[in-house]
Amino acid sequence: MSGAKDGRVFFTNTERSLMEEDVIELSSVGVDIGSSTSHLLFSTIVLERLDARYVVADRIVRYQSNILITPYRGDSDSEIDANKLGAFIEQEYKTAKIDPDEIDTGALILTGVAVRRQNARAIGELFADQAGKFVSVSAGDDLETLMAAHGSGALALSIRNQGKIMNIDVGGGTTKIAICDQGEISKMTAVEAGARLVAFDGAGKIIRIEPTARFYLDQLNIEAEIGTLLMDEQRNQLADAIAEKIISAIRGDDLGEFLRLPALGKVSELTHMVFSGGVSEYFYGQEANTFGDLGAELGQALRRQIDEIETSVIEPIQGIRATVVGASQYTVQVSGSTIYLDPTDILPLKNIPVLSPEFDLSGEDIVCADVSSAIQDSLVRFNLQEGDQPVALAFQWEGSASFKRLQDLCQGIIAGLEGVLKKDHPLILVIDGDVGGLLGIHCRHEENLANPVVSIDGIQLKEFDFIDIGEVLRSTGAVPVVIKSLLFPDQVR
Repeated sequence: MSGAKDGRVFFTNTERSLMEEDVIELSSVGVDIGSSTSHLLFSTIVLERLDARYVVADRIVRYQSNILITPYRGDSDSEIDANKLGAFIEQEYKTAKIDPDEIDTGALILTGVAVRRQNARAIGELFADQAGKFVSVSAGDDLETLMAAHGSGALALSIRNQGKIMNIDVGGGTTKIAICDQGEISKMTAVEAGARLVAFDGAGKIIRIEPTARFYLDQLNIEAEIGTLLMDEQRNQLADAIAEKIISAIRGDDLGEFLRLPALGKVSELTHMVFSGGVSEYFYGQEANTFGDLGAELGQALRRQIDEIETSVIEPIQGIRATVVGASQYTVQVSGSTIYLDPTDILPLKNIPVLSPEFDLSGEDIVCADVSSAIQDSLVRFNLQEGDQPVALAFQWEGSASFKRLQDLCQGIIAGLEGVLKKDHPLILVIDGDVGGLLGIHCRHEENLANPVVSIDGIQLKEFDFIDIGEVLRSTGAVPVVIKSLLFPDQVR
């Protein structure tokens, strides 16, 4: 369906050619499934054409789902009940009055125990009919910390306020902490401290105790087992102990085995703190209901203890929905003419995660080892180091295209992606510059790379992007690249 508005053309039929339209409206859903809670967010993404690509002009939230306590099978602490989860998702679609067939794109974000193989497979089957539309992200500690800082708006606030902002995302099992410094994340850590280390039934009796919770209970000399009824005083003591661990992580202390990422160390010149995650709703006094955990007590304990730190606390753009706000956006770019494809039928490729490693191409000499190391660091940061799926390497070309520079860069790329290439995935290069063809030819013929090679240029990508690379356009010899980005607050143009 299309119609005129202010002289522009709108449409919602994704079968039409994108490049013929001025404005596109897409229906999007973000699905966040974690150890403690699961929820959905439905949006309309408005795209406007800018030269040869589309950019996000607006995102309109259509419906925010209820918060579901993630269900588990029987007495299992690790196997999610996919049937109950599926029933919840189906009901939320109905409540939102949205047919799954209406959805153009989406982001499925799995964290905590949802990432485990049996859970990820079962959850994926719930969206099997829409698999091509969704960006699927299995977020480990590094990526979850990054996404929380983006999704809460802390990173955007650090740009707006020209300062250094700490984002503290307090969830069910872990607390993720990131330092946002004028639009960049300079440090991050994750500590085993959260609201659902102990879970309760409606009568207040314990139904689940996470291993980490045993330390806190023993520290307080509280005897607790499944079926134990904790008194209000004991619950508050437990929440205080967990809050103290979070405060220690905020101060940069080395907490040993309680840290899932390296300690922050000393952080100077911090301007503001922002809390996100489920517990933030209680911290800021925006939630009164309880959900069978220590959320209310932990939020209040953190509020009391944070007053001892002089840094001011401001509110996030998003709280509990900090990660699910990463609902997909679409942008479309068309590659340059100097592309290299071998074999030629390798396209199309869909849902390829983008790596954007930081290596320096500004000097005359390119250090092969530095390129390789930067790529490997990026793989680890996005939990892709096992090489189980193809990745796209994106970077901006600088300097001359001499044989020596091309050789050093290609050798560094191949070494950095060794784990991916060993599993027969294609080498996918997406360059913001005019050397796509040269790099592809060099990797194939000079470095004798046996893997399929896709090397295209004239495209701008960044971390948190996922791309679909379409078949070659006969009229131009170029390829269309659909960029599905995780869309965070303040990221619309």
